[in-house]
Amino acid sequence: MKTQGKRSSQGFTLIELMIVVAIIAIIASIAYPSYQEQVRKTRRANAQSDLIELASFMERYYTENFTYRDGAGDPTLPITESPKQGSPKYYDLTVTTSALAYTLTATAKGSQTADSCGDLTVINTGTGTPANCW
Repeated sequence: MKTQGKRSSQGFTLIELMIVVAIIAIIASIAYPSYQEQVRKTRRANAQSDLIELASFMERYYTENFTYRDGAGDPTLPITESPKQGSPKYYDLTVTTSALAYTLTATAKGSQTADSCGDLTVINTGTGTPANCW
């Protein structure tokens, strides 16, 4: 008579593999949205930095000309998109001026429009809006 010996198992069963795939899917579904939010925050911080740089430009302009406006209207900004280098661009940078005040605006575009803060502004007093995003 033949006796059956212990059978050695090699590899994974389909159920074990499906459990691992399910665990990875759960972890990814939690981690990916958090990653995307961090990417949006980084892009926003970059735009805020660019707005502060433009605010400095506007103050230098005022020191040289005693007004925030030039003869034809709003002065030409040295940068008009954020980030300054690389692509794609996530914000358009614009200025609106009067003789004694300015408003710098970073308008979100592309995938950055999903950011909860939306468009960012800085005025000549240094106040940034929306306040909870600065």
